[in-house]
Amino acid sequence: MENDDRTRIIPGRTPESAAMTASVKRAMALTAALNRLTFDDAAQIRTLFGELIGKTVDDSFLLIPPFFTTGGADISVGRNVFINQNCTFYDLGGLDIADDVMIGPNVSLITSGHPIEPSQRRACVVAKPIAIGRNVWIAAGAIVIGGVTIGENSVVAAGSVVTRDVPPNSLAGGNPARVIRSIAG
Repeated sequence: MENDDRTRIIPGRTPESAAMTASVKRAMALTAALNRLTFDDAAQIRTLFGELIGKTVDDSFLLIPPFFTTGGADISVGRNVFINQNCTFYDLGGLDIADDVMIGPNVSLITSGHPIEPSQRRACVVAKPIAIGRNVWIAAGAIVIGGVTIGENSVVAAGSVVTRDVPPNSLAGGNPARVIRSIAG
């Protein structure tokens, strides 16, 4: 199992895994309340999202429910962030979303998973952070895997699966996503 200074390993049946489970239960309750709101309830959505992540969000933040997460406390969002409907954020590894980011519908940001080895698969959860740079657009249905940084001004094409870093000012797409071309400022 790969391990570096950005990897968080949470063994099962430990106080840390119990805390993770409690965090998931808390997030499920808060997202259930958030998902009963409509687009017109933007102020209440910001309030509940702020409670979910444990930080006040800027008045420019906009999220269209439904929204799903496994925790919330490990999510950080900048100003003027837009999250479209039906997004899923598994944030245990840490999820940093910079200013002016747009996230399309049905996008999944997944920072956690399990070891590949069958004998270890149920033994722990492995989590790595995702960092999304300023002015990034992640288009509909894309999936971003933990350990990835998406550079400033980049675009992730619809339906892409991002398993490696995307450099700044790039258009990336495919499965697995690769840089298609540079984007001029």
